[in-house]
Amino acid sequence: MEDLYQILGVARDASQAEIKKIYRQLVRQYHPDTNKDNPEAEEKFKKINAAYSVLGDPEKRARYDQFGTTDGGQNPFGGFGGGFGDIFGDLFEQVFGGGMGGRRADPSAPRRGSDLEMGVRVTLLEAANGATHNLEIPRWDTCNTCGGSGAKPGTSPKTCDQCGGRGQVETVQRTPFGQFVSVNTCPRCQGKGKTIQERCQECGGRGQVRQNHKVEVKIPAGVETGTRLRIVGEGESGLNGGPHGDLFLVIDVERHKDFERDGGDLHSRLTLTYPQAVLGASLEISTLIDGKEKIDVPAGTSHGRVLKVKGKGMPRLRGPRGRGDLYIHVFVDIPSRLTDKQRELIAELAKEMKTPAGNGEEGIFDKFKKLFD
Repeated sequence: MEDLYQILGVARDASQAEIKKIYRQLVRQYHPDTNKDNPEAEEKFKKINAAYSVLGDPEKRARYDQFGTTDGGQNPFGGFGGGFGDIFGDLFEQVFGGGMGGRRADPSAPRRGSDLEMGVRVTLLEAANGATHNLEIPRWDTCNTCGGSGAKPGTSPKTCDQCGGRGQVETVQRTPFGQFVSVNTCPRCQGKGKTIQERCQECGGRGQVRQNHKVEVKIPAGVETGTRLRIVGEGESGLNGGPHGDLFLVIDVERHKDFERDGGDLHSRLTLTYPQAVLGASLEISTLIDGKEKIDVPAGTSHGRVLKVKGKGMPRLRGPRGRGDLYIHVFVDIPSRLTDKQRELIAELAKEMKTPAGNGEEGIFDKFKKLFD
């Protein structure tokens, strides 16, 4: 039985973080997508995942360390001539099925396809109203040429004559303590239970081909960044006639130039002139969904005040039904340049309100004016 630590190329005292880091590097190196038509890389990829399924789980790793083969082939029971480390490792695999899973399932039984996940970027308006997106999903699909059998058209896979279609072979070992039977993956059919004499030229015997799958998906109103949508049956195809997996879409909502989102609420800015802030005004504002909306700005509105427009925010995907609110943040525009008439009127206002204005008898405006006279 091949040592799992050697498969990943890590030391036995490696931390879980180190094992995870090496695993990710190996997955990128041997992934089938980057090693097309390379069966050796594909087989290595399978071994890497199988090794990590044990060493990446602290409990499974502890059981493997206790009952698995010893590192480097050393045998603490070598004096008995039977390889007890290997015997107990095989016995443990036979009894517990490589991780408490029991004996392997029928290799010819239908198997569900893998799930897929991809990101989808939408505008804030699409998130508010809902949208339909046409996507191309790279995935493994059943080969149309061989129908998923992996065999050349006109031929069919044969039952493996070494394992009899079980996908496993039994090895009997005699020891001073009795007879032990170990169960291992059949080396001839690699656990599939069938062998292919003539491979399909389209898929190379895999039974699946890599291709872009077109799918139309509906984005519901109210989605947020991080929302995860499940599209049933749009994942990769199954094996032996098994169903497709599912497709999971992770939403990313673009920022908007005029609106800031906070859950179901929206925030925007409104700039007022000084007279509008003082006297009040009836103005049109822009909403994200409903177009222009008329609001009344009360007299005496100060800079920084927030006006609430109820029900003009985002639809809620979850929680209370309905829509959030729109919050208008007021900014009062203080002009940097005044005409003589405007300055005179403001000076009169300051005088009427008994508010000191200017810089003594000669204001700053007058000083700068003299520089250019």
